[in-house]
Amino acid sequence: MADESLRPLPDARLDAARYRLNRDARARGEEVEETNTGQPTMDQRAHVIENAIQQAIRRGDFDDLPGAGKPLPGLSGTHDPDWWIRRKIEREQLTGLGPPALTLRTEHTELDAMLDRLGSERAVREHLADFNRRVVDARRQLQGGPPVVTPTRDIDAEVERWAERRETRLREAEAARRAEADTLAALTRRERRRRRKGR
Repeated sequence: MADESLRPLPDARLDAARYRLNRDARARGEEVEETNTGQPTMDQRAHVIENAIQQAIRRGDFDDLPGAGKPLPGLSGTHDPDWWIRRKIEREQLTGLGPPALTLRTEHTELDAMLDRLGSERAVREHLADFNRRVVDARRQLQGGPPVVTPTRDIDAEVERWAERRETRLREAEAARRAEADTLAALTRRERRRRRKGR
C-alpha cells in the first residue's frame, strides 16, 4: 500500500481552476470527462472489498461463527408480520411494552408456566379472568396496530389442566423424596456422614 505521506494534498486553487475549465468547456458544447482525482472508482472499491473478504476467509475469521451449520431460526411455520417485534420482546424479556396484540401473544405462550406458579384455584381463576378480559378489551380497541389473534382461555378447562399439572409435580416430588430416602437407607452410617459433609 502506498505511503499516505506521498499522496499530494488537495489544492483548492487547482480544484477551482479545473472547475472553471470544465465549466467553460461545457459552455462551448465540448464533452468534459468527469474525473475524481484521488477517489477510487466503484470497480476499485469492489475489488478492495473482495480482497479483504478473501483474506479474512484465509485467516479463518469466519470459522466457528455462532450458528454455523445450523438452520436459520424462525423459517418454519406461518408468516408473522410482527416477527421482529415479538423476537425483540422475547430476547430482551420485555414485559408490558408494545401493542396489546403482541404482549398478549407473549403472555399466552407463557400462561401455563405463570399459572403453575400460583398456589390456589381461586388465584388461577382470577388470573385467567383478567387475561380473558384484557384479550376482549384489546379486540375492541380501534387504535390500529397488529390484529389481536390471541384466543381467550376456557377457565374451567384451564383450572383442570392446572390441577393435573400440580398433581403430577407433587407425585414427581414425592417419588424423588422416596428415591432419596431409599438411597440414604442403603448407605452405611459412614457414607451418610460423608454425604452430609459434601453438601
